[in-house]
Amino acid sequence: MNKTLLIFRHEFLNTIKKKGFIIMTLIVPVLALIGIGVFHLVLTVSGPPVVEITTIGYVDEAGGFDQYTTQGYIELVPFDTQDDATAALINDDVAEYFVIPADYMATGVINRYTLARELETPPHVATAIKDFLTSNLLTGEVPPETIELVKKPLALVTTRLTETGEVATEQGGFGNLIIPGIFSLLLALSLQLSCVYLVQGLGDEKESRLIEVLLSSVSTRQLLTGKVLGLGTAGLVQVVIWLASLPLLLNLASSTFGGFFGTIQLPANFLVLGIVYFILGYALFASLSAGVGAISPSAREGQQLIPMFTLLLFVPLWFSSILFIFPNSPLWVVLTIFPVTAPVAVMLRLGVTGVPAWELAASLTVLALSIILVMFLAIRIFRVYLLMYGKRPSWGEIVRNLRSG
Repeated sequence: MNKTLLIFRHEFLNTIKKKGFIIMTLIVPVLALIGIGVFHLVLTVSGPPVVEITTIGYVDEAGGFDQYTTQGYIELVPFDTQDDATAALINDDVAEYFVIPADYMATGVINRYTLARELETPPHVATAIKDFLTSNLLTGEVPPETIELVKKPLALVTTRLTETGEVATEQGGFGNLIIPGIFSLLLALSLQLSCVYLVQGLGDEKESRLIEVLLSSVSTRQLLTGKVLGLGTAGLVQVVIWLASLPLLLNLASSTFGGFFGTIQLPANFLVLGIVYFILGYALFASLSAGVGAISPSAREGQQLIPMFTLLLFVPLWFSSILFIFPNSPLWVVLTIFPVTAPVAVMLRLGVTGVPAWELAASLTVLALSIILVMFLAIRIFRVYLLMYGKRPSWGEIVRNLRSG
């Protein structure tokens, strides 16, 4: 047991001293703090933004559209003829103009003219024209309060209730996806980085023949266990630092930006599940990496094989657009239960919707069983191939040796 602890201590200290590990650990909170500080400094130095009024001309051939010419930051100026409006546009007296045809009440068509080449009408311009037309059409027909209500977009407030009919403490919203989404990406990168470190360490020890010295004093099980635990603990420290910095960063962002960031809520089980899935996900990927490191004659060849399984970590991120529309679709149920994609898929889903208890139970069970199976196979591969040098064995040879080993 003492030998395992020595290997664990060596791997842990060696990992946390690497520049890549330090940069990966600190880059998220440091960049977030810098971004918040820069934004706050810009607001302090620049002061309130300068409001620019845009002038838009219009020709009223239908008649009766002569009120409500101020729409937010857009000022509407009437012209008697289209020729006058065109001349004003060419002379830069107006940014653009539109014509209300005499048959507007029958067709509903408005003709807009501009010098700019556009894909479509800017939303703020279209809204200003629509509100101008609506206000003039309804004036005298309905109270002013009704006109303002018609012009406003739908203010739909959704409240999530519990099964008992009470207001749930965790509400939805796009903002709640930001933290789980960022954490999912960082989790995938952290697991991938840990795999690279493990395979690189094994490859370097094989190339320098240091592995022969180690195996003369420790068993393959002790060596593998010490390495996996050492790298896993270093990765866990990394994840804990990220999670611990989230409340502070959210508070700073809320006080600086206000509004949107102040409404972000973390799911109650997010922190716990984030740590649990990192530990289990790391154990699975570390076991796979140990097998890859054992059959690879060099660190370079081992790193070339890592993407075979680490790229699967990013599959849930590739399909994240589907998550917004169908968070409980069969695809996401499969990604939640499939052990290689489970850590990232569960973190993403927690930001959009609640994950059913049976899916979490199935996901954790399958992940734990996969770890036991892969660890068993990794130890056997370790024993057979760790001291082999030269050409990498084929997959057929590996399968035959596992069956006979």
